[in-house]
Amino acid sequence: MSENVARLVDLAPETVSFRDAVLHGLSRTPKSIPPMYFYDEPGARLFEEICRLPEYYPTRAETAILKTNAADIAARIGPEAHLIEYGSGATEKVRPLLDALQDPVAYTPVDISAEQLAAAASDLAASYPDIEVTGIIADYSRPFTLPPPRRRPARTRAALFLGSTIGNFGPAEALAFLQQAARRLSDGGLLLIGADLRKDPNRLHAAYNDSAGVTARFNLNLLTRINRELDGNFDLAAFDHYAFYDPVPGRIEMHLVSRRTQRVSVAGKTFSFGEGESLHTENSYKFTVEGFRTLARRAGFTPEAVWLDDDNLFSLHLLRAT
Repeated sequence: MSENVARLVDLAPETVSFRDAVLHGLSRTPKSIPPMYFYDEPGARLFEEICRLPEYYPTRAETAILKTNAADIAARIGPEAHLIEYGSGATEKVRPLLDALQDPVAYTPVDISAEQLAAAASDLAASYPDIEVTGIIADYSRPFTLPPPRRRPARTRAALFLGSTIGNFGPAEALAFLQQAARRLSDGGLLLIGADLRKDPNRLHAAYNDSAGVTARFNLNLLTRINRELDGNFDLAAFDHYAFYDPVPGRIEMHLVSRRTQRVSVAGKTFSFGEGESLHTENSYKFTVEGFRTLARRAGFTPEAVWLDDDNLFSLHLLRAT
């Protein structure tokens, strides 16, 4: 049998889009940059380290749900499936599901981090020689063309959106993303999606302010990336990581706060920061089970099943496009 080689399709002119997003975000009041740009190669490695931290429960909780319920999820998806994973990262979470599925046809991870996607897709193709692997380098929050399997047709399609990444979108953006996913899966396809649950604010605070400072390094790495790729001159020592939970909208906010009045240069343009001024880098909304199911219905899905971890920290929903 010939070696199973992953195919990559580049749909993201990332250098241009990163520059435009940063310059636009630094020109706004208040300043903000979308969290998708955390994930250059060092950022992706730091996030993997975050996922192993004792304070950061979401990855452990979701992985436990997947491992415990893989057979049930696989039975609901059915045989000869084409799996599509948005924001696939290191592709570790999909493996229990691939192991449980009956004769899966293809796996298509979609991620903005080209380096990590290429390595992960290649590794997964080697581990699963009978599954066609096609990595899509793209911003999954925007429309893109999803290539069908080339070796043989699939009977069903199921998309995965794990890690509660849906929480990084604002309410209107989350609805728009789910509507787009429902259109892409409109022939009755399924979406398996993780949603972090509302809980004790102290536990949430600890998860985003870990004692080892890894989340702080992850946040500050955005400035390192700007310096490296966009000829920036950010002084990382002049910014502090700041994350807090706001119970009214039910979200974690993550910021980089300027420690002094300063001016920075990025891509030939100059921007001013006042002392205490924030660069907003991420939101992470938390949900109730019924609140998320209501959102899914509004987007054009029928909720089919939901699974929780033993401590009711995290939820995994199976939705069918209607």
